[in-house]
Amino acid sequence: MPVIVVANPKGGVGKSTLATNIAGCLAAAGHAVMLGDVDRQQSARQWLTLRQSLQPAPAAIRGWDVEADDIVRPPKGTTHVVLDTPAGLHGKRLDAVMRIADRMLIPLQPSLFDIQATHAFVRSVREHRRGHEVALGLVGMRVREHTRANEQLSHYLATLPVPVIGWLRDTQNYVQLAAHGLTLWDVARSRVERDLEQWGPLSAWVQR
Repeated sequence: MPVIVVANPKGGVGKSTLATNIAGCLAAAGHAVMLGDVDRQQSARQWLTLRQSLQPAPAAIRGWDVEADDIVRPPKGTTHVVLDTPAGLHGKRLDAVMRIADRMLIPLQPSLFDIQATHAFVRSVREHRRGHEVALGLVGMRVREHTRANEQLSHYLATLPVPVIGWLRDTQNYVQLAAHGLTLWDVARSRVERDLEQWGPLSAWVQR
């Protein structure tokens, strides 16, 4: 059961957007997907509650099963786990994530603050005892083509020992869909065709 973690210690970089759409991508491909949060606050629950109330029901995405002893586990039959992580991920929380992760996607936006935070985070992940066992990938978020900020981000990412898996454009599609518990795979392709094209490499990477 592959565990795909979306992580960056900086808040506001698009972790939840990326995590929910990874879950949607996997669910649309027929996998039994669980979307959760490693700090047990289950911040994905609100989005999942919205999704589970929709009619007709979109492809199923489940949350944690909480057992009588307050232990949280993936539901039985889960084939893929997607974990969203909180801001400030470091120390024991990072260690807990690294113990279970098979793949880790690190989203960042074209800003100096994101670049600085990501540089330090990549270093801490690579130095972890499992740093060479977990497949790492970077994702540029809210990218505006042909801007100086995006050009600077591209140059910076080329200096990191981590591959860039995808570039996702700055669009209201993600915001509007998230507000209804939806992902790119839950609406007509014509509405989000450009975004789905950008997801081609990402989709292949998470399903490898």
